[in-house]
Amino acid sequence: MSDEIINVKPSTRNHKGFFVQHAAYKLIEIDKSGWALICLDDAVCHYVDPDSLQMQHRSTDNSQSSS
Repeated sequence: MSDEIINVKPSTRNHKGFFVQHAAYKLIEIDKSGWALICLDDAVCHYVDPDSLQMQHRSTDNSQSSS
């Protein structure tokens, strides 16, 4: 199980062929059949192609060098 926050690419469809809302999702798992299970909240989850996922960019890089 993963707690990774991801985004979906525009025009992403779920395993039933319906468009998925463009939002930040929690990546739950990638199952044995190759589908990624993502959840928006406790009630809204989708199976999508893992190639449709994008890592969420974080600005937590504090590795500034000082001379």
